[in-house]
Amino acid sequence: MNDSFTTALNTQKATTNWMDVIADNMTNVYTPGFREKQVNFKTFLNGAVNNDYDKKISQGKSTPGTSNDNLFLEGKGFFLMKTPEGKTVYTRLGEFTFDSAGVYKAKNGNTVQGYILNDRGEIMQGTKSVSADLYEETALKGGALNVPTTDIKMWIDPNNGKYLGKYDEYEIKGDGTIYGKADGGKVKVPLYRITTRNFHNPAGLLEYKEGQFLETAESGKPLLGCGEIRSGLLELSNADFKGNISYFQMAKLQLEVTNKLISTNKSLLEEALRLVGS
Repeated sequence: MNDSFTTALNTQKATTNWMDVIADNMTNVYTPGFREKQVNFKTFLNGAVNNDYDKKISQGKSTPGTSNDNLFLEGKGFFLMKTPEGKTVYTRLGEFTFDSAGVYKAKNGNTVQGYILNDRGEIMQGTKSVSADLYEETALKGGALNVPTTDIKMWIDPNNGKYLGKYDEYEIKGDGTIYGKADGGKVKVPLYRITTRNFHNPAGLLEYKEGQFLETAESGKPLLGCGEIRSGLLELSNADFKGNISYFQMAKLQLEVTNKLISTNKSLLEEALRLVGS
């Protein structure tokens, strides 16, 4: 078991790290997609563990995006993406755009995943369709739909400048359906449905890169997301500025007490050495 001097030194280090985490949260209050880090009990166990943080998964406020391609997921869940290596990752940050080849991507190169739809808006599984009612029923019950997703591609015909060669524009609706529109909006055809996923324990996801999460045994298997998708918006940080000010005051007080304890132990040690040497 550590003596009081060693414990105080370790606690001083952990508290300094806590203050760094709080400062990072406060700095990123307006950073789209940022998830607040939260220090937990394990961080201070014996004053020695410094990197065991929780992530606050709750939703941040919306803010206007840079284009209608950007998405805001209102409610629980995550956008499903694939890395260039084919790894499945999840994110709340819908800072997506269509690249020059018409592929719907995040800035980091990950591709947004979706389902191909038929002209009735039903998800296609090979040559068979999944009814919209079944999809909604599965989502509401918190289940999973075992249908492969695909990259969303809205290729533009270089000859006429139309999406997929025949649509003047596109529109993204609240359920994530991407519609192709033509003839001044009189023709409106469902093309893709943006895929969202949820988890029984989203706090158990592993953030392997900033804003990008991986499934873990603790998070459980992915379920269908059921939040509403809003086009042209982004999600801001979910960091609570006022709450972090309170945490900073607590950390400051703890650091002052710890520094006093270290100073007292140092004085006692010096006095002991003086008595031994006299």
